[in-house]
Amino acid sequence: MPELKRLHVRHAPAVMAFELANRAYFAASVSDRGDDFFAQFTDRYKALLAEQEAGICAFYVLVAEDSSVLGRFNLVDIEDHTAELGYRVAQHVAGRGVATATVREVCRLAVAQHRLRTLRAAATHQNVASQKVLTKAGFVPVGPADPAHMGGMAGTWYQRDLVLQPYSAILPGDRLGEGRGHR
Repeated sequence: MPELKRLHVRHAPAVMAFELANRAYFAASVSDRGDDFFAQFTDRYKALLAEQEAGICAFYVLVAEDSSVLGRFNLVDIEDHTAELGYRVAQHVAGRGVATATVREVCRLAVAQHRLRTLRAAATHQNVASQKVLTKAGFVPVGPADPAHMGGMAGTWYQRDLVLQPYSAILPGDRLGEGRGHR
């Protein structure tokens, strides 16, 4: 069964493999990270770990039994009990409920581990799958996302008020491992 883990230095090779293997798949719905991302991966990865250590961000990876990364789930710009959620899952697990279940789990962790009250996430208009994930995980659309924030693509901001919708009372199957795709 996949396990959601806090990003650690030991995950670096699996994260790089995940990003490379899914690069074209991701670029179909979000802007491509570009060659510089891969060329500077080691330095960027160290910087992410430093941001996490400083409490500015919290990064998670969904790790398969074979230690490969199935997805990345990030809480960034943590401030005033609010953060932005970002996530991506591997193409071979897309459409199986993995993203929805894990986003729900990250919402639970946002409250329990990071004392957050509100999460925001943006999805491009062409990324219908991400829009569905956010909606199923209790997020509601709150307005347009600036294309400058979306790699030049038009999109929508979504928000989930964790205090008004407690993680334990919102939806069945909120815990990772419940619901579709986690057998």
